[in-house]
Amino acid sequence: MKPKTPTPQERSTEGRFAYEGLDRVIHERARLSVLTSLITNLRGLTFGDLKQLCSLTDGNLSRHLQVLERENMVEIVKGYDHNRPQTLCRITASGRKRYLEYLETLEQVVLDAAKVAGNDSVPGLLRGLNPSQV
Repeated sequence: MKPKTPTPQERSTEGRFAYEGLDRVIHERARLSVLTSLITNLRGLTFGDLKQLCSLTDGNLSRHLQVLERENMVEIVKGYDHNRPQTLCRITASGRKRYLEYLETLEQVVLDAAKVAGNDSVPGLLRGLNPSQV
């Protein structure tokens, strides 16, 4: 049987809910927590502070930071503070850009879901998430 040719209306909505901007690297819960913590602390966070904020183990945080560093989303600087080893983690400019693009896509997901649910109050909740203010 021959496949049906899509109508112009069907073609215009094709892939409408594909959300290609949901970056797989960021979308994982722990990495989303790490990036959110780092973008709200532009000077960076120590490994210990980041571990506590994200409720991760040393090994878990280390592994997620490796993934983010490989993607050039975070910078990891090892040094010393009062003769004690210290690891400082910061979001990079490209990491910040990818994170904000991810948030824009995520915001669209929420808006689309709110339309279907008929919930007009949801967009008001998103006003505080304006990426230009982050």
